[in-house]
Amino acid sequence: MEATRKTMFINLKHLVIGEQKQIGIQFYPNKVIQSLVKELPEVKWSNTYNMAYIPNRGNHVKLIFKKFKGVCWINTKQFFVNRPVNKTNQPLDLTKLRENQKKKKWRTCPEVYLQKLELKKYSYRTAKTYVSYFEKFINHFEKQKLIEIDEMDIRNYLQFLVRQNTSSSKLNLIINSIKFYYEVVMGMPNRFYAIERPRKTKTLPKVLAKEDVANMIKKTINLKHKCIISVLYGGGLRIGELQNLAIKDIDSKRMLMHIRDAKGNKDRYVQLSSKLLPDLRNYFKEYRPKEYLFEGEKGGCYSTSSISKVVKQAAKRAGIQINVHAHMLRHSFATHLLENGTNLRHIQHLMGHSSPKTTEIYTHVATTSFSDIKNPLDCLY
Repeated sequence: MEATRKTMFINLKHLVIGEQKQIGIQFYPNKVIQSLVKELPEVKWSNTYNMAYIPNRGNHVKLIFKKFKGVCWINTKQFFVNRPVNKTNQPLDLTKLRENQKKKKWRTCPEVYLQKLELKKYSYRTAKTYVSYFEKFINHFEKQKLIEIDEMDIRNYLQFLVRQNTSSSKLNLIINSIKFYYEVVMGMPNRFYAIERPRKTKTLPKVLAKEDVANMIKKTINLKHKCIISVLYGGGLRIGELQNLAIKDIDSKRMLMHIRDAKGNKDRYVQLSSKLLPDLRNYFKEYRPKEYLFEGEKGGCYSTSSISKVVKQAAKRAGIQINVHAHMLRHSFATHLLENGTNLRHIQHLMGHSSPKTTEIYTHVATTSFSDIKNPLDCLY
């Protein structure tokens, strides 16, 4: 069955060979697919990219769909690169980024880059990250035209960042921001095809003890801040999910919070704690938010930096010695659920994870994982 899954699909990719745009056809060796590929017009094989290709012109894309209809799946995720990333998100507005660029005295991100981010409806946070990293990249090569920067230049730049102890996750984001310009904005999909990505380090999530979370909430006097920490932990929310949480998303009758358009473009429901509800009602009466549950002084959703500051201050008041960040409350939520005996499948749903493997990482930090194990040192006494 596994072999069948592998063999009966093809991936379409953009290629530029001999300065001509081509449609790359990548597939697992299969006699049926191979024979159909050979029937395509002007088909050739690239040893460099290890795939077949035909000229990207006229009705060749439609011809491929017609040729393989009913035979195999056609994956176009890497081919139709101009489709919106998010179908339901509000349109991205980068006006603030454009205004900030005017104040800078260095080489700023090209307008076409910003326009493409808006057309593809990236989240504001992702767009801001891409623009920031890409601007640092182009200012590293301030005397070179962008079209002149080659693969070796990028490798040297990445090596420069590695020597500065840049994390693997950050390096991947930097590579994404660079590839976005050349592959998506400029339409040169295979220009930096062979750029190596750093191996992801498998680190365990940092988790707070239940007592520490309780102290953070207990010693936070500001009602708004107390509610922010309680919602983050009690719902297992990401910062962006907390920011986008609207008043209408709080269902006190069903005791649920509706998390809309979260990571992966998914909605989900999480529990609303009965202990939290009275505080939320008092908070609403005192602060009177208009749209979002937590808003800034001038309206709009509460800023990321403000949420981070609230969490760090609460941890300091609780006497927690380690560096605490908002996402740690989400990790703690999942781990404490597991320690209380909640099924992993339920935790996966509450966390909004696409894969159970993502949720399983909490089994490595839950204390219940070690409760039945007798430490050999204890056995000596």
